[in-house]
Amino acid sequence: MRSPLSQYWTLTKPRVVALIVFTALVGMFLAVPGLPPWKETVFGLLGIWLAAASAAAINHVLDQRIDALMARTHDRPLPTGGLRTSQAVVFAVTLGVASMAILVFLVNPLCAALTFASLIGYAIVYTGWLKRATPQNIVIGGIAGAAPPLLGWSAITGMAGESDWAYALTLVLIIYLWTPPHFWALAIFRREDYAKAMVPMLPVTHGVTYTRWQILFYTVLLVLATLLPWALHMSGTFYIGGAVVLGSVFLWHAWRLLDPPDEFFAMRTFQYSVVYLMALFAFLLLDHWLMPWLQPGSALDFQPVAFR
Repeated sequence: MRSPLSQYWTLTKPRVVALIVFTALVGMFLAVPGLPPWKETVFGLLGIWLAAASAAAINHVLDQRIDALMARTHDRPLPTGGLRTSQAVVFAVTLGVASMAILVFLVNPLCAALTFASLIGYAIVYTGWLKRATPQNIVIGGIAGAAPPLLGWSAITGMAGESDWAYALTLVLIIYLWTPPHFWALAIFRREDYAKAMVPMLPVTHGVTYTRWQILFYTVLLVLATLLPWALHMSGTFYIGGAVVLGSVFLWHAWRLLDPPDEFFAMRTFQYSVVYLMALFAFLLLDHWLMPWLQPGSALDFQPVAFR
């Protein structure tokens, strides 16, 4: 029997939230030429983490009937009775209120508003409606899950610069296009679970073959989108080299998935997609922050947001 603390921790979906916080952190570092200011960075990450954890807990509450039917999720705290629904709701609301208080008073109101919109978009619009309404749930609702780099960027700059929106939304676009192949690969592997739970995921409504082609289509779009940071001079050769290698491997997975060697290959594609996004954003961070030190006669400007 897991402890109550462990049950609450599970409600926050820590591995998913860790990826959200990491991409937000990259957005923060790319927003300025040197180190971002510590206060906005620390409290911005804390507020974004709390909001993402709140959204995850709401997801547990709204999906508990579905979770009880699916092999992947049947042992979550609510289906097993480890926590009551009321406890999960109070926990989610507490995290959400704390998140908004931190972001409004210690970061900036715009970051708070964007984070709140993302929370509502994922927890209520996607989980409460789109997930059950259409096989395009991931495509339509994916914008909420793609927002973290924008949230991190806005925490540091308040989106005051002329190029802030264009650069931050470029990172959002990358995650937005990554989302369909990421989730549909998992949905192919778990399609019987989704069918049993009556969730209209694409492999259930349109078949596995059609979904495989859609994965390839979105992967091509994703790889093209990952060239934009280099084309817009957000990043240099170190990033573009990593993006091309990572994208080539992702394209190989998507192409091989059209005629997979075994049933588990869809799950391996899903697992690679997680590694892919983490590594891609790590290349962005390293290119932006570390590579200038390797340029002769150059160094990072450690005056946070002074150029604005």
